[in-house]
Amino acid sequence: MYNHQLETFITVADSGSFNKASDRLYVSPNAVMKQINLLENSLGFDLFIRTPRGVQLTPAGESLYRDAKYIIQYAKDSIARAEKMLAEPKQVLRIGTSLTTPVQFLVSLWPQILQQNPNLKFELVSFENNPENAREIMNHFGRNIDLVVGIYSGNLLDERNCAALKLYDTPLCAAVSFNHRLASKNEIMSEDLFDETVMLVRQGYMSAFDQVRADLSENYPTVKIEDFPFFNVDVFNKCENNNSVMIVVDEWKNVHPLLKIIPIKWNHSIPMGILHSNNPSSDVKEFLQIISKIDTNQL
Repeated sequence: MYNHQLETFITVADSGSFNKASDRLYVSPNAVMKQINLLENSLGFDLFIRTPRGVQLTPAGESLYRDAKYIIQYAKDSIARAEKMLAEPKQVLRIGTSLTTPVQFLVSLWPQILQQNPNLKFELVSFENNPENAREIMNHFGRNIDLVVGIYSGNLLDERNCAALKLYDTPLCAAVSFNHRLASKNEIMSEDLFDETVMLVRQGYMSAFDQVRADLSENYPTVKIEDFPFFNVDVFNKCENNNSVMIVVDEWKNVHPLLKIIPIKWNHSIPMGILHSNNPSSDVKEFLQIISKIDTNQL
């Protein structure tokens, strides 16, 4: 499922030397060095800077180190789920969950879903919220994750080669620190953003945020727009620490305990839906048909 040299790579990085890593792995230092050399040759770049005192990760090595543990765990979880499917030949939907893809909405629908199909089961699959993982999951729905619930736009679906069942439109809101001057309000106007630093996800990521950008740039020139590449915990921390305003959705109100999400009196919204493969399995198709028949407005 994955290159086992990654485990050697992680051990060397954690140990700081080939000798210490060999002790942990119960193999010779030469064997450890050989595995790392083979891995570097296959990748085409160096992972470590060799010094007389040990090894240090290169920038490329640091990047791979951050993702390697996820790759290994992802592969192991995939095998475990496959084995579980053999033991329990039931309809199991694997629902991805992360910082900005909450599952509370589906959980609230589950009693009604089970009325339609009592044999349907679901399994939550947690994934780290970063661009690489999100792209991998959405491009390969059905491999390890069948679907996620989240915001989307047509350009994102085209880019990631997937589809979505729209649930509803959710208004774009403002997230601010509880120390921010706007935190005392339960609703704000666009004019309240005058002279504020407004954090917006990068242009081209989702069209709804691009429309907000165009609106603010054209009609509110005193608003300073600060770009960020992707929604993750670091961005939420930055919003709180810098006393900025970030454009988000109300469904993320539990993401950061020190941020308050406030509705804005404007017409900007974004679709919330169930993202899935363009060619979903029969179980996913049945699930989507059940969801489409439920009146979500009553929830």
